[in-house]
Amino acid sequence: MLDLAILGLLQETPMHGYELRKELATKLGTIRAAISYGTLYPTLKRLQATGWITESESDPSMIPPMTSKRGRVVYKITAEGKERFADLIAQAGPETYDDAGFGVHFAFFSRTDQATRLRILEGRRRRIEERREGLRDVLSRAGERLDAYTLELQRHGLDACEREVRWLEELITNERSGRAPATPGSFDIPADPARDASPEVPRPHQDRP
Repeated sequence: MLDLAILGLLQETPMHGYELRKELATKLGTIRAAISYGTLYPTLKRLQATGWITESESDPSMIPPMTSKRGRVVYKITAEGKERFADLIAQAGPETYDDAGFGVHFAFFSRTDQATRLRILEGRRRRIEERREGLRDVLSRAGERLDAYTLELQRHGLDACEREVRWLEELITNERSGRAPATPGSFDIPADPARDASPEVPRPHQDRP
């Protein structure tokens, strides 16, 4: 799935490795923890060996002093890489229903055709419904044998599944009707009460009588 993400980002513009890692973290959100330099650079080398990307050095005048050789390399997608990205983005098999696979494909839904988006969303919904039913079964059969914290963890997982199923059903309804999800700026982000609270004004010190 990292191949898809890298090729998709490089279609937008050539990037340095550190820029790629930053954009991957932004694009992939909750699954970004799996991306490190230890996984990114071997993947870049492999993509280069297959001919899907190329590398070149930046303009020397634009490189900050003491920059390492790795930091000077710019990665660019090739024509073959664009064809490979088109192949990957069109896939809608079971691997696209899992957490990581779904997250990467969803991040590039704006470049995916509607029929493929719908197949992935429906497959993901089935996968989460199966997970939800499994958790319900555990709670009904073994709930009395679980300690309080394990029970709470199972309930948390069940709540997360139910929320995701509702979210997926909304997305599927939108896809079938041709509506896109809410665009940035069309919804309000809940305020943080702790951040927005007015600081307490200290009371003047009074001497005891």
